[in-house]
Amino acid sequence: MSKVRVLVGTHKGAFILESDGKRDKWNVSGPHFAGWEIYHMKGSPVDPDRIYASQTSGWFGQILQSSTDGGKTWFQPGVPNGEAAMPVFPNKAPNRFVYDTSAESGKPLTTHQWYDGTQRPWEFKRVWHIEPSLTDAKTVYAGVEDAAVFRSTDGGESWQELSALRGHGTGPKWQPGAGGMCLHTIILDPTNSDRIYIAISAAGAFRTDDGGKTWKPINKGLESQYIPDPDAEIGHCVHHIASHPSRPNTLFMQKHWHVMRSDNAGDQWTKVSGNLPTDFGFVIDVHAHEPETIYVVPIKSDSLHFPIDGALQVWRSRTGGNEWEALTKGLPQKDCYVNVLRDAMAVDRLDDCGIYFGTTGGQVYCSPDGGDSWKAIVHDLPSVLSVEVQTLQ
Repeated sequence: MSKVRVLVGTHKGAFILESDGKRDKWNVSGPHFAGWEIYHMKGSPVDPDRIYASQTSGWFGQILQSSTDGGKTWFQPGVPNGEAAMPVFPNKAPNRFVYDTSAESGKPLTTHQWYDGTQRPWEFKRVWHIEPSLTDAKTVYAGVEDAAVFRSTDGGESWQELSALRGHGTGPKWQPGAGGMCLHTIILDPTNSDRIYIAISAAGAFRTDDGGKTWKPINKGLESQYIPDPDAEIGHCVHHIASHPSRPNTLFMQKHWHVMRSDNAGDQWTKVSGNLPTDFGFVIDVHAHEPETIYVVPIKSDSLHFPIDGALQVWRSRTGGNEWEALTKGLPQKDCYVNVLRDAMAVDRLDDCGIYFGTTGGQVYCSPDGGDSWKAIVHDLPSVLSVEVQTLQ
């Protein structure tokens, strides 16, 4: 029987939840890296036992961790035999993230805009998102703050920036969102290895069609309250983007207000918020077998990050947007004031597709029937930052 492995990153460590295909009884291991922020964990689709984890500390900085046995044991890629692993200070970490500089001057490629409109140099802070290659277990991409995308081809031992993104002509106009200037979404096109989508808060969405050599903004049709130009090329606060592997040209976006859809690889977006009670939120995801079935978790507002009236609801559209229904069975409908962050929802690939999400209250919910009913599979974790799921044979 197939089984599932749920990878949960929290503010105080990583947890791994495992179950068989029934998904009614769960084994929990962790916390791995107790006390550290685990912004994201994700397994390789080529080798599911190879898992990458972003481990961050305000004191020790960023460290990448990896496992080759499904999370039973972990190691820091690039640490020579006999040398101490973490914790180490950032300038001694083997898997460092160093921004490219100008080949002519050796100076930074560019600066970016700060909250007050002044220019600041790029400064690496943490890895927000890890995206393993679809074809090579040792190739992996990382989206970081300050916004940039890095790639490793040696299992995370060394990293190289795809600096054409940050060096795009709009770079000096990029500005942090409320949570920092983070590159939080990376989508690899399964039908075209040269096509990658990324999203940045608060610069917008970008696409490369040549493996990262050049990038173009894909933000036409987006509207943002504090951008007076309706045709602004960049500056939009995109919270998350999702797509279905069978239709890589169709993208769904949860923006800072508005749920959006594109059917031409991001060249044009249309609003599909429809009858949602509020179209502010962070997560968006797509059913494994139904590319027109999408899920969001509405949050009251951009200043009040909790469900409306304290009732936790997932909303589902079976029509790719505009027509939405509330999914509440098994979810708390009173006195619930948690949030669901941008990387904290995932789907499995079992025949009865399972939907998972984690909350800032430490709950991880599972629906084994596509959202019709929910159950908390774990209750009292630290605040959840990310959720990924692996479907194992």
